[in-house]
Amino acid sequence: MDSTKEEVLEIFRSTNALLQGHFILRSGLRSEYFFQCAQVCQRMAEVTRLIELMRSKIAKLQFRTVLAPAMGGLVVGQEVARQFNARYIFVEKEDDKLVLRRGFEIAQNERVLIVEDVITRGGRAQEAVDIVEANGGKVAGVAVLVDRSQGKAHFDCPLISLLQMGFPTFEPDKLPEHLKSIPPVKPGS
Repeated sequence: MDSTKEEVLEIFRSTNALLQGHFILRSGLRSEYFFQCAQVCQRMAEVTRLIELMRSKIAKLQFRTVLAPAMGGLVVGQEVARQFNARYIFVEKEDDKLVLRRGFEIAQNERVLIVEDVITRGGRAQEAVDIVEANGGKVAGVAVLVDRSQGKAHFDCPLISLLQMGFPTFEPDKLPEHLKSIPPVKPGS
């Protein structure tokens, strides 16, 4: 394991952001592991360090604005914008769909970087991509702290991740025996 991956995992472990149990993911799938990035996002020094570790990967993308889906991407997106001296906006849920509100606008052809904390299937990140494009912007890429999609998340732009970790996910009616005896929890995403 390379030293960057080990440092990232240590940050997640030390902040209790990497959990083990029986979790219901936003997608409805179940997992034995869950990244609760809200735990790491309480500690700005750790968030700053995570983005410092991701900087070289993001630096090759050209963008003027960072857009983060609420809630998970808010703190991470703001830190990316701060470190790159970029404008920062976010999209938020309305009737369980992400929308651009609060007077935020995207200029025609404006280069926007989507920033998210964790993706499993990439649904919220894709919603954010669609919003940027529907408003005339150009998506420079999608940057995430953790890509747990196991290579299944695809976008029509570069996908940059600090950490790729593939934990198995299960349909609720197809759980392995060891998870059936653990009550599921939905920790929030």
